[in-house]
Amino acid sequence: MKLIKDILYKVAIEKVIGSTDVVINELVFDSRKAGLNDIYVAIRGAKADGHDYIEQAAYAGALMIVCEEMPENIINGITYVQVKDTKKALAIIAANYYDNPSRKLQLVGVTGTNGKTTVSTLLYQLYLYAGYKVGLISTIDIKINETSYPTELTTPDPIIINKYLADMVSEGVQYCFMEVSSHGIAQKRVAGLEFAGGVFTNLSHDHLDYHETFAAYRDTKKEFFDSLSDNAFALTNLDDKNGGFMLQNTKAIKHTYALKRDAEFKAKILENHFEGLQLRIDDNEVWSKLVGSFNAYNLLAIYATTILLDMDKIEALKNISVLKSVEGRFQYHVSEKNCVVIVDYAHTPDALENVLHTIADIRTGNETVFTVVGCGGDRDPTKRPLMAKIAAKNSNKVILTSDNPRTEDPALIIEQMEEGVPAEMYAKVTSNVDRKQAIKNALQMAKPKDIILIAGKGHEKYQEINGKKNPFDDMAIAKELITLLNK
Repeated sequence: MKLIKDILYKVAIEKVIGSTDVVINELVFDSRKAGLNDIYVAIRGAKADGHDYIEQAAYAGALMIVCEEMPENIINGITYVQVKDTKKALAIIAANYYDNPSRKLQLVGVTGTNGKTTVSTLLYQLYLYAGYKVGLISTIDIKINETSYPTELTTPDPIIINKYLADMVSEGVQYCFMEVSSHGIAQKRVAGLEFAGGVFTNLSHDHLDYHETFAAYRDTKKEFFDSLSDNAFALTNLDDKNGGFMLQNTKAIKHTYALKRDAEFKAKILENHFEGLQLRIDDNEVWSKLVGSFNAYNLLAIYATTILLDMDKIEALKNISVLKSVEGRFQYHVSEKNCVVIVDYAHTPDALENVLHTIADIRTGNETVFTVVGCGGDRDPTKRPLMAKIAAKNSNKVILTSDNPRTEDPALIIEQMEEGVPAEMYAKVTSNVDRKQAIKNALQMAKPKDIILIAGKGHEKYQEINGKKNPFDDMAIAKELITLLNK
């Protein structure tokens, strides 16, 4: 049982009507889910304002309403709490409701444009392999030890986060690694959490449909580091031009890693091919099954994090050597006809360029590189021509296709991508709205040793079209088509 006054601890309250010495039941921010003795928090969203549904929640049995503006109709027997920011209040209330589970384990947040999923998931893998009880909150799923739970958002809402953190505490979890997205920061989903540390991977063009400017996107990421306590660590990639910026004004203990610049944690790539990476880290050599220079950064961030969490250096390197690639992140398959199919989540210009540069680094030069790529609908349109230009410049042949068109016309998205293709490269670029057919076309053209990159969707098992998620798995479809073509 929870009293209203207890779960309001640390919430910046402007006004209260009613008693706070009352026991409440559940915590909700969707009025349709409100029930007897629940707390309803009115959130202003992009499509709807929760303040419009306060009465609906009250008549459904809600005992307490948290809002930014008091409603005109005050119902007797209900407690109304006015705050400046209901999103932040929801996060703090959720943490209090679940007894602040983030304080009872070591929670590490990973943020940046690319690498969040890989770094957080591989840290989870490493600690699980090392014998620790460990949790993960990522784009792909939520894990408590070896049990998985589905998730749809990179950073879930505060109620879900705290619920699963509380479950982790109940299961004896010692460490939890969590992706922290810019949306999650801006929407205060991680407010109220106590992090043992934060990791910055890199920053490039993404989510400008939401943040509008790169500076706003960058500053949102920085808010996460600004919020860390003086007991936490802040680990940043110094080779990224925004790495040092993330450390400005943070109270956390500052640490750095880099491949090119002088930093506290350094690594050098000794070998880089399809079989994996050979790295030198802290004067010790380590072999990894992961591929590409971008994964060298990910592995160095992972190593540094384990050291900052007091793992022995040799144990950390030994554990790094057994890590496996994350689903949909440079996931590759050598077909029977001996062409290489690579599936990668690269859905930003920087990520696509990184993957194609990685392919360039490890190919012999005699292969044809095919890139099958699209851009998501209802998302930042300014990156569409950039994606096509990068694909054209770094591939021998390009097929522009659908990603998740959502509510947009995929043909129009492709037209916007085509605008970025340099005139001298038109001949190498074709288009096909049907993603499965685009993959098939690439496979039909490919010869032995050729490389096919299928970019943009990675781990996703669906294609979203007009509000419906249709089953679609890039790697599964590629393997299915390979089998059919080889008959």
